[in-house]
Amino acid sequence: MSILEVDGLGIEFGGLRAVDDVSFAVKRGEIVSIIGPNGAGKTTLFNMISGIYLPAHGRVRLEGEDVTGVTPHLLARRGLSRTFQNLQIFQEMTVLENAISGFHLRERGPVLSDLLGLRGSRRRAQEAETGARRLLERVGLERVAAHEAGSLSYGALKQLEIARALALDPTVLLLDEPAAGCNAVETEEIDKLIAEVAAEGVAILLVEHDMKLVMRISNHIVVLDHGEKIAEGDPAAVSRDPAVIEAYLGTQAEEASHAHS
Repeated sequence: MSILEVDGLGIEFGGLRAVDDVSFAVKRGEIVSIIGPNGAGKTTLFNMISGIYLPAHGRVRLEGEDVTGVTPHLLARRGLSRTFQNLQIFQEMTVLENAISGFHLRERGPVLSDLLGLRGSRRRAQEAETGARRLLERVGLERVAAHEAGSLSYGALKQLEIARALALDPTVLLLDEPAAGCNAVETEEIDKLIAEVAAEGVAILLVEHDMKLVMRISNHIVVLDHGEKIAEGDPAAVSRDPAVIEAYLGTQAEEASHAHS
């Protein structure tokens, strides 16, 4: 059974259709990648799924429940978490503080007790710190927990953002270009982390331009071009699809074919 279902999503900006009638589904533990040339509508699609944009038509279902247009923080509480193409990191906060911030959306305690520093609030703060340290260890950042986030490399910041998204204990994780700007070693580490998270049963929806990573890690691929779905299937089938090769003018598609072979 699919945990995330996208059914006929579409949206227009200024009378132009940015995404038009896109449908697919993601199962637990499955890695589904959304690929396509620049301007294909990938991040716009992510923004509709994660509640940032309200679709003009179509529905989003999470575990069978219609969550179309539900705000991002409420979706996070329901188990859908995401990272962003442009880093959403607090540069002047420590790495640990950034990781802890990911736990805040899970907190449901009374605001008054938090303000007064009562026992329940202190306990939640300690639990958040313990969980944050565990996540930093998982992504290999425990040694820099006390450093300012702004001092980290771009790849390390990408890993920190994934750690913060995992703090929400998601059932569905949306990753928007997690390897962008990373070197080969950092990309390999992120590749491994994504695979580990999926192996734990988390459904992963991925937007990524690194075709080698996409072909290596994906169970299923959806291809967009000018806002429309032009192909979908397993990596081998997609890399050979004539429509995909034409959309990429042969270059990235050819690279993907070699990566999969």
